[in-house]
Amino acid sequence: MDSEKQNFNLDKYIKMILSGDRAMLSKAITMRESSLPEHKLQSEKLLKLLLKHTGNSIRIGITGIPGAGKSTFIDVFGSFLLEKFNKKVAVLAVDPSSQENHGSILGDKTRMEFLSRQKNAFIRPSPNKTILGGVNQHTRESMLFCEAAGYDVILIETVGVGQSESEVHTMVDFLMMLQIVGGGDDLQAIKRGVYEKIDLLLINKADQKNKIEAEIEKENFINNFALFPRRDSGWHPKAQTCSSIEKTGINEVWKTVMEFEKITRENNCFYKKRKAQNLIWFRHLVANNIQDFITNQSDLKSEIEGFQEQIKNEEINSIDASERITKTLRKIFKQL
Repeated sequence: MDSEKQNFNLDKYIKMILSGDRAMLSKAITMRESSLPEHKLQSEKLLKLLLKHTGNSIRIGITGIPGAGKSTFIDVFGSFLLEKFNKKVAVLAVDPSSQENHGSILGDKTRMEFLSRQKNAFIRPSPNKTILGGVNQHTRESMLFCEAAGYDVILIETVGVGQSESEVHTMVDFLMMLQIVGGGDDLQAIKRGVYEKIDLLLINKADQKNKIEAEIEKENFINNFALFPRRDSGWHPKAQTCSSIEKTGINEVWKTVMEFEKITRENNCFYKKRKAQNLIWFRHLVANNIQDFITNQSDLKSEIEGFQEQIKNEEINSIDASERITKTLRKIFKQL
């Protein structure tokens, strides 16, 4: 811990991140993801000073079931933005963590062979630590660090857990969902969940013999989206096809993102959404601070552990145990 205090030079972090130094950017994100209290304080100081340099990117969430080709699409899409528009592209890829040992493979970077070799690209795989919603607890802060480092496009690749994966919607401007040909029937499009939040349904792997079927599915989704109520943003979800292998439909995806940004900026919904997302971030931070406070109360921690053992031994029921903990919490807050 002492060595970390000595090595943390706030001014140096700020200077190097603003200059686009990828190594220092990685260190800042690692520090934010750390569970050590000292790292949390350091990262908060750093982030507060960098906030005025954030907000200048287009934030794009990319979701879809495992096997839809998200990583390959990002490699092709990100490379297209680099080569054709000279954009700086950051990818925040969230990997699922094991429920048993809490470990993650973090292998997304290996599937982005071209993008990972480009100096104007930054790829950061992070574990979700079994948190629901498809993203990491600190994905939002990682995104802000990337913006401060000058990245124009932030791509957030979610875990890929299906329709419950909607947390990413609270931190991006544009949300696209990848689906493979034959990946779902028409009824899926009118189910509540992530489908009602996406801005673009992208049918991937629309190549070779799948092209005709992909076009049919696209039209079916367009018809189903027509049943959705009109959004305040003035944007209606679209459906398109693409092939990461043949690199077709990639330019059309970017045109759709640009069209979305133009419409929502002109009617001010782009900024309204970001303000609403800041409120959600605030609530997350408060909830995390409360959780940290509770965890650091040694007496309360011992009491919780004791009740857990009693519940296992059927000496007390869960309701009575939780009520006892609530009483203890009230006493703690009265003493502060």
